[in-house]
Amino acid sequence: MTCNEAEILLHALLDGELDAGHAHQVEAHVENCPRCAPQLRAYRELQQAMPVAQLHFTAPASLRQRIEKTLPAPRHVSNRRSVLKGFVMGTALSTAMAASLVIAVFRTDQDQRLLGEVTSAHVRSLQANHLTDVQTSDQHTVKPWFNGKVDIAPPVVDLTAKGFTLLGGRLDYIDGQAVASIVYRRRTHVINLFVTQGGPSESHEGRLQTMRGYNIRRWTAQGLQFFAVSDINGEELQEFVDKFEAAFQPASGT
Repeated sequence: MTCNEAEILLHALLDGELDAGHAHQVEAHVENCPRCAPQLRAYRELQQAMPVAQLHFTAPASLRQRIEKTLPAPRHVSNRRSVLKGFVMGTALSTAMAASLVIAVFRTDQDQRLLGEVTSAHVRSLQANHLTDVQTSDQHTVKPWFNGKVDIAPPVVDLTAKGFTLLGGRLDYIDGQAVASIVYRRRTHVINLFVTQGGPSESHEGRLQTMRGYNIRRWTAQGLQFFAVSDINGEELQEFVDKFEAAFQPASGT
């Protein structure tokens, strides 16, 4: 509000003829205005010195309308309750978003750590005399060898005719737990298929990931979790997974 606008309304303010919004604007302006403040004090002193009846004046409707058109519309001031409500809702939303972010970061870190352990187990197996504990291409020998060594019955399928030779099986440890590793060979490349206890029984497709130069294909099916790890290219590793799943599904009911 400018001084010119305020000066027009000073008398109306003293006579109580302004609505709450305009009265608040005039009072706020006068409080910080060195020009209008002494003028309002002078008007008040004059009002107190003269009889009230002589000061009473009702402005014509046309003048009132003309004055109101020159004034900016009063801004809506939120009450305290609405402000607090908005703050509480905003705080709750921020807290929920922060919690979701923490959970997402935690899961990502956990997944990276697990993939790191799977990769380390694969690298250890490539050391001399550490690839297999039971060395045979007979799936009916490899599968029962895991009885009593792990808490699951890992599926063992012979994919030699599909281009992936079964070499045998091995007991390994990932995340502090004993897991089954079924070992295959593609030309000169070793594929470790780690099998652990999974979550839900329904199938979940995974995705190809890379760590320390090794390709990893992770997926779950029928309550089991699988990690296929090798240095073969991603397309051949996916081919292995597809052929393993195709052979595993018919045998899953037996």
